[in-house]
Amino acid sequence: MATTALAYKFDRTGDANVLKFEEYELDTPAAGQVQIRQEAIGLNFIDIYHRTGAFPLPLPSGIGVEGAGVIEAVGEGVDGLRRGDRVVYVGGTPGGYATVRHIAAARVVRLPDGISTQTAASLTFKGLTVEYLIRRCHIVKPGDVVLWQAAAGGVGSIACQWLQHIGATVIGTVSSRQKAEIAKANGCAYPVVYTEEDFVERVKEVTDGKGVSAAYDGIGGDTFYKSLDCLQPRGIMVSFGSASGGVPPLDIGQLGTRGSLFLTRPSIAHYTARKDELEAAAESLFSLILDKNIRVVEPTVYHLKDAAQAQRDLESGKTTGSIVLVP
Repeated sequence: MATTALAYKFDRTGDANVLKFEEYELDTPAAGQVQIRQEAIGLNFIDIYHRTGAFPLPLPSGIGVEGAGVIEAVGEGVDGLRRGDRVVYVGGTPGGYATVRHIAAARVVRLPDGISTQTAASLTFKGLTVEYLIRRCHIVKPGDVVLWQAAAGGVGSIACQWLQHIGATVIGTVSSRQKAEIAKANGCAYPVVYTEEDFVERVKEVTDGKGVSAAYDGIGGDTFYKSLDCLQPRGIMVSFGSASGGVPPLDIGQLGTRGSLFLTRPSIAHYTARKDELEAAAESLFSLILDKNIRVVEPTVYHLKDAAQAQRDLESGKTTGSIVLVP
């Protein structure tokens, strides 16, 4: 069992410079916890929301909500997990940017053979996000036409593949022609380079003026109202992120005048709160990966000591697909 770890913490919100990488002592895992020696750590937009204070945390705080590795020690009362198990975790107390960490066993899932820890760290949080968005928050059916903002990003790349597998048609926004090719390769039927054409007009063209049944928007402020404009009557807007900033205030009456629209702002925490929900969602994701219905694309890899730069690159839109940190 490890007694020390290198980890990032921050004691004030701000840009990536607030992250401090230091050595910390570790106690034995508390009851209900496991100790994981991490082999790969997922970098997600929620980490940036935590760091900037968009999603406030008690400070000082660790950072990071996804990682994969091998269990080193097991606390009292933990069933179904043991030392040496290959595992991935999602959620729980932030603290993933670390060489070794303790986390509640309720957030931990065993990895099947055939899925590496690096693959798990690059795909699990994003894949579980897609799972709840398209299978439980709003159930996408074969034949549906949906809009996905940022279709070449980490979440969007998985979403396009999963939606294609379901039999849905995806209209996806991207920032460049290069990203349009990435989105198309992942199953996006109609990539739209929003710097070159109006995606609202493109949606109308593709759907013969009807609009999409669902719009999935993780961008926020810059796209929110235009995403609403893409919906057909009684369509649903799923606003699941705010990469460009917060959403402007909404007069709820607009949902009626725009076509009796539905609007939801979901969080993965409420869809994976129970261990059985987490395990079932992970099983669905892992099955699609093992059956090659979701392609494993090599993630962009940064050393853990370069986590601040990795966050800067994610924020600036320089990356495509997933990012992992390796100790």
